[in-house]
Order: sequence, then C-alpha cells, then structure tokens
Amino acid sequence: MSKKKELSPELKAECDAAKAIFVSKKNVLGLTQASLAEAADISAAAVAMYLNGTNPLNAKFAAVLSRLLGVPVEKFSRRLAKEISGLTTAGDQATEHGSSTSAADLVRQMLAKQGRSLSDDARRRLLAAAESDDGGGVIEVDYYRPGAVGDEVWIAHYDVRAAMGGGQIPHDYPEMLQDVRVSPQHLREMGVEFKEHFHLKMVTGWGQSMAPTIKHRDPLLVDISVREFTGDGIYMFSWEGHLYIKRLQWMGDEQFSMISDNTKHPPQTIRAEETYIQARVLLVWNSQLL
Repeated sequence: MSKKKELSPELKAECDAAKAIFVSKKNVLGLTQASLAEAADISAAAVAMYLNGTNPLNAKFAAVLSRLLGVPVEKFSRRLAKEISGLTTAGDQATEHGSSTSAADLVRQMLAKQGRSLSDDARRRLLAAAESDDGGGVIEVDYYRPGAVGDEVWIAHYDVRAAMGGGQIPHDYPEMLQDVRVSPQHLREMGVEFKEHFHLKMVTGWGQSMAPTIKHRDPLLVDISVREFTGDGIYMFSWEGHLYIKRLQWMGDEQFSMISDNTKHPPQTIRAEETYIQARVLLVWNSQLL
C-alpha cells in the first residue's frame, strides 16, 4: 500500500490551528468529534483526519467548525476564509443580476472552483442537468435514497477499499461506482435485518485476513446507519486513519478485540475511543466456481 502524501507545511498549520481551537473550546461548548461529524455530515474518522493533519481542511468543514466554535474562519485558515468570501460574493452577484445568470452559469462557476475531484462524467451530467433547467428552477439531487422499482431498490456501490488486512486510507467522500438492484423483501427472507433500505450500501473488501468468511474483492452489503458498537459482529470501521473490515468483540475497560477470521492474523486489542465505526456488515456475496 502506497503511503499517503503528507500535507504542505501551510496546510498542516491550518489543521493544527483548527485542532488547537477545538481542543480549547470543546469542553465549554460540549463538543466532540462525533458532534462535529454530525454537523458537517461526514464521518468521525474524516473529522479526525482533518484535525490531525492527514487531510487538508476544505471550505465546507471550515464553515461548520467556525459556526460551532464561534470563531471566524480566518482564525485558523486565511486561505479558506478568502475562498468562502469569494463564494459568498459570487452568490450575492448572482442574486443581484437575477435572470442574467443562468443555472448553467452558476454550475460552471462551481465546477471551476470546487469540481476538481469530480470525474469528467459527473461534470458532464451536472452541467447537462443545469442546462436543461435554465428557466431558473432549483436542481434537486438526492444522493442518499435509492429509488424503488416495485419491490426492487437500487443500492449504491461505493469505491471504499475496506481492508481485511493492513488497512486502507479511506476517502472522505467515496466515489460511487455501479449500483446494485435488489429486493428488500428477499433480503429479509434471507435473514438480513435492517430498518430502511436507503441505509444499505455495497462496498468491496480487500485482502485475505477475513478468509474464508470474506475473500479478496468480495462484495459486501453494509448498513451505514450503524455508527456505534451494537454487539459482537463484523464491522467496517476506521482505526488510526485506516479503514478495516474485521470482527469486533467487546473486552470491557473501553477496549475491543479486533479479530481476523484467518488464523494467520492474530487478534489485536484496540481502544474503543479510537475506533470509528462506519457501518455493520450484514451480508457477503461470495462466489465460488463449481
């Protein structure tokens, strides 16, 4: 596994400044990394990676942090304060010009500033949607709830290499791959327990440490609404900045035993407070040649 590139001194300094302010105010304000994650609509692991300087701060997280801590963004990042100011100015200008700025123009501006991480296909689809809505309406995109077709629903398949070995560095916003269409009723008949089908996602496991239960590149059905330990089982979780799929067993004293089904990988003891659960694994789609 290739080592993640370190941040520049300037970007690392922004993270350090943000963390210092958070640490100084969190007890008074009653904040935790989990509450930051909820407010920013990201995982607690993503928050940790921002504050620890693994990933650079972005405008969205900076704005949430500023609001919750009650400090201006420039206190920890002049770069992002300027970026946010520019976005606000652009929005005000669009309002002043009224119909002279079309939805397509606004999307082009957004893509120019914030769309570097999007694929070419995603750019084309966003622009096409905006150009078809040049009458001035609002473009609504629901990324989270798959649409039902009769009894069948679409489940998003995310490109998250959840390692069953040495761990993979997770993305803050996993890129969606092809979807999978399934029947919720059939899943329940198979014994899969879940509350809502839109909490279900597909991920792919990498590595051999969970074999034979989960083999390399097996597709896995997970429930992303499970963000805390609900009993011994197989979870997708972040620990020390890496993503894993392992069995977790409660040991008491605020500790988990991280267990691999492959006996060549011995169990490890990890602290619960350093373990950020992302989802619980409900089903593995094994394939076997006959």
